[in-house]
Formats: sequence, C-alpha cells, structure tokens
Amino acid sequence: MTGSAEYTPPKVWTWNKANGGQFANINRPIAGPTHEKELPVGRHPLQLYSLGTPNGVKVTIMLEELLALGHSGAEYDAWLIKIGDGDQFGSGFVDVNPNSKIPALLDRSGPKPIRVFESGSILTYLAEKFGAFLPTEQPARAECLSWLFWQMGSAPYLGGGFGHFFAYAPTKIEYAIDRFAMEVKRELDVLDRRLAESEYIAGSEYTIADIAIWPWYGGLAKGWQYGAAEFLQVQDYKNVQRWAEQIYARPTVKRGRMVNRMSGDPSEQLRERHDASDFDTKTQDKIVPAG
Repeated sequence: MTGSAEYTPPKVWTWNKANGGQFANINRPIAGPTHEKELPVGRHPLQLYSLGTPNGVKVTIMLEELLALGHSGAEYDAWLIKIGDGDQFGSGFVDVNPNSKIPALLDRSGPKPIRVFESGSILTYLAEKFGAFLPTEQPARAECLSWLFWQMGSAPYLGGGFGHFFAYAPTKIEYAIDRFAMEVKRELDVLDRRLAESEYIAGSEYTIADIAIWPWYGGLAKGWQYGAAEFLQVQDYKNVQRWAEQIYARPTVKRGRMVNRMSGDPSEQLRERHDASDFDTKTQDKIVPAG
C-alpha cells in the first residue's frame, strides 16, 4: 500500500499546523473571524460573496436563470472571495456565514437584510422567492428536494474525499483514494440510472436539483474536476454525459460558470459581476490583455 507509514491515533488529537496539503494554510479546527474586514455592498438587491467553485457556480447559474426568465429582482452583485487568502475569515463574511464557507448571500431587497448560507439553502430560498425551478405540487416537489439533498450529502465524498486525496493531499494514500473513488463511481451510477428514466434529475422539468448537481457531477463528466476523468472512466456513464451536455448548452449555465472564476481561459473569467454587460466588457482577457 502506498502512502505514509502506519499511523496510530493518539488518545487526544492536537492541531498540527504543519500538516501539509494545498489548503493547510487556511484549515483550522476553530470557527470565527481572524481579522476585521467589512464586506463591500453594491447597488443590486442581492449581494453574493463567492468563488467560482462548484458550490459557488450553483448560485450564479441560478441567478442567471432567474434573470433570463425576466425576474429583475434577481439582479445581483457578485463579489470575489479568495478562500486561499482567507477572505472567508473576515468579520464581515463571518457575519453573513458563520461557517466561513462560500457561497454566502445577503438579500437587501426588504426592510431588513436577510442572510442565507449553504448553497442548497440559497437555491431553495431563491426558488421560493421568485417561484421558479422548484415544483409547488407533490410529489414533484418532494422528488426535487430529495435530489437536492442527495447532492448536498454526496458532494463531500467527491470534493472533500476523492478530490482531496486524489489531487490535493501531500501524500498519495491508496486506501483513501480507493475508498472515495468507489463511492464517487457509485454516485455516478446512481445518477446514470436515474437519467436513463428521466430527462432531468427530478423529472421532465429543469429544477434546482439540476442546478445543484451539475457543477459537481456534470463538471466531473466533462473532465473539469481534479484531472480524474480517465481515472474514473467518466465516459462510461452515457446518461450522465447526455445530461451534462444538455445543461451546458444553456447560455445561462455558461454565464453562471464564468462568475467569480479565477482559473481557466481568461475569456471565461468574470472575477466580479455587477451588471449584465460585464460579461462582454470585463472578462479577464479584456482587463489583462495577453502579452
């Protein structure tokens, strides 16, 4: 078995700050702010503080979908939170999300600002606020919410489990990679079987279940996650592949995937979004020309 020597846990765990790994400088076993920093506030009803990770992309896709339907109240400012720099531990961010994770939303459309955190909660909040992408009648509503919560419970195996040990851990541990690869492939099979009988995740209609699941598993199917497409043989999941392409064909999804993005093609990075015209004028290739 590859990896470090056999480990015997001590009777009491202690925090080793030098444990290595890509995110060692921001991981810690305590909550709360590390520094004072107010969050910026723009002119739109909704203020989003996020990063273009799969969890962040869920919300920007949702907002772009709502705007495409004509919901002007869904106009938003998307502010970049650089988690590698520890922005999520600023006092203003912690006030919006005490868990110090992106995305975090502040709805300033009413007399008193409403904070919403956790991506699934934000999707549900926006769906109910605007009456879109969440069925109101049973059993369709229950089916949609079941798949939404499936994603919330399953993605940690993909990101925090497989992704961490496959791509980010300082040493390759065969047992950990095998354990989480097996679970991720099981999850892909769950989706593939569901999508064999249904056009979209929750049924015949596009819902927040698709919006939540696509950035994680659709991205994996398209080869964007962790450089693991060949390792996991994602091409074998034909129904997931069909669905992933179908969702990606939506212009709203392409726009949502650009917002708060800090990697990839500069023309597909819109670090902050404050107006619909920003997609045409403020992508990274226009702000920082090549050469």
